[in-house]
Amino acid sequence: NTCGFRDSAKEDSLEAIGEAIAENGRVVVTGCMGNEADVIRARFPQVLAITGPQQYDQVVAAVHEAAPTTPNAYLDLVPQAGADAFGGAGLKLTPRHYSYVKISEGCNHRCAFCIIPSIRGDLVSRPPHAILREAEKLIEAGTKELLVISQDTSAYGLDLRHAAWPWKGSEVRAHMTDLAREMGKLGAWVRLHYVYPYPHVDSVIPLMAEGLVLPYLDIPFQHASPKILKSMKRPANEAKVLERLRSWRQVCPDIAIRSSFVVGFPGETEEDFLYLLNWLEEAQLDRVGCFAYSPVDGAKANALPDPVPGEIREERRERFMLAQAKISTAKLKAKVGKTLRVLVDETDRKGAIARSSADAPEIDGVVRIRDGSKLKPGEFAEVRIEKSDAHDLFGRLA
Repeated sequence: NTCGFRDSAKEDSLEAIGEAIAENGRVVVTGCMGNEADVIRARFPQVLAITGPQQYDQVVAAVHEAAPTTPNAYLDLVPQAGADAFGGAGLKLTPRHYSYVKISEGCNHRCAFCIIPSIRGDLVSRPPHAILREAEKLIEAGTKELLVISQDTSAYGLDLRHAAWPWKGSEVRAHMTDLAREMGKLGAWVRLHYVYPYPHVDSVIPLMAEGLVLPYLDIPFQHASPKILKSMKRPANEAKVLERLRSWRQVCPDIAIRSSFVVGFPGETEEDFLYLLNWLEEAQLDRVGCFAYSPVDGAKANALPDPVPGEIREERRERFMLAQAKISTAKLKAKVGKTLRVLVDETDRKGAIARSSADAPEIDGVVRIRDGSKLKPGEFAEVRIEKSDAHDLFGRLA
């Protein structure tokens, strides 16, 4: 599976293809870089097939063609061709206890640094009853945490005019708030990713205070300087965002906000960067990632004047992460002495690795349980926090 977004990601994808070919020689390529089949074929003419993003039927068909078998419900590792348009009936590559649920494809925004709309098209939302049915099946199969994803979760249902669909004797609208509420009733953790800070997001925060949805929002702010946001063509207002964060924390004090930022965008001055650092100090976000800007083929940002030299981009990224590390260290230290409910991901003789409501898998920190060796992955536990560092918490079973 490949990424076609950043040049570095494309190179990583090509390296992964090479490694796979060296491993067994029989490789099918899919994902966003599948749109550049000529580039892949030029380096690896021996690949069996190349398919693009969202072409689930084609990639499954390519696997069946390369490795034909007599269908057997007890032995098949690859589903028969015909999974739904969002892969809802396809392979599950995550651990049994958590699952990603994609609620829409594509994006209506035209951010200057992004080519996702040209790769994946405009917003196409799934009907809410189809999403809820998938979520139910996942929970029945052992899923304890549903991670809601899309290119823009807060825009969910806009293309469907937020119409309502029948669901369990009632109706549910194709709207982020309604969908989150219904998913929360299913009994698993529900975590919302890629949410833009629009006013209607305010209505989701009470669901978090009630315990229906995890008190966690993944919001890709990208920057704070008004000049840079305008240049990026980002749909955001940094001052109103700070007000919104304050109001959310009043409704749900435990809410954790994660975000990602880009530094060194064309035209970014030292003044713009210092504005971002000051905003970050005021925002007090819980989890943050930062990328030094890199050009993407086909992105409008490539034509912008005043590119920032590579060494300055990287130096700003390091300064940004140092500033955030101080914030994160203080926030995690405040949790020492508290008892948290966690979901266990791994166990060994030394203990267990788990996550709290503030931690998404693979991108956030973890909770390390020193006496958790007898716990099982997918099990919930109560943990007394004993110490912390810049990223993780450490504790024992309460």
